[in-house]
Amino acid sequence: MKNKRQYKILDIIKLHDVETQEMLQNLLLEYGFKVTQATVSRDIKELRLVKKAGAHGVYRYEAPEENLKQNFFVDSVVSVDYAINTVVLKCHNGMAQAACASLDSMEYKNIVGTIAGDDTIFVLMRTENDARLLVKNFKEMIWG
Repeated sequence: MKNKRQYKILDIIKLHDVETQEMLQNLLLEYGFKVTQATVSRDIKELRLVKKAGAHGVYRYEAPEENLKQNFFVDSVVSVDYAINTVVLKCHNGMAQAACASLDSMEYKNIVGTIAGDDTIFVLMRTENDARLLVKNFKEMIWG
């Protein structure tokens, strides 16, 4: 639930000029996430959101580049699996190379290298355990 809520927060701040935690809390409620102000505050901290001046001089929450890359990656992947020490990510058609570039920029440790086609990414890990853990991490990131 936390991952889904935090991805929704990233979507909300892209769509709305969110000026306050209270405003974010109300928008989350509109999307079906019943949260306290303390939870919103923790999410803002974990997502490393920052306030920047918008087009009209009003300060609004924005996500650092790192979160935008992760969000793009999450939106591109449709399935995750592994065999021995190779993780295989299936993506929407034409999205694998861009998703792979996002993955590379996230700098996960124990990734030896990546290669992408049109809709598939191969991720070579150091060990089978590293592959298993990466798949677990991706599944939590993508599907909560």
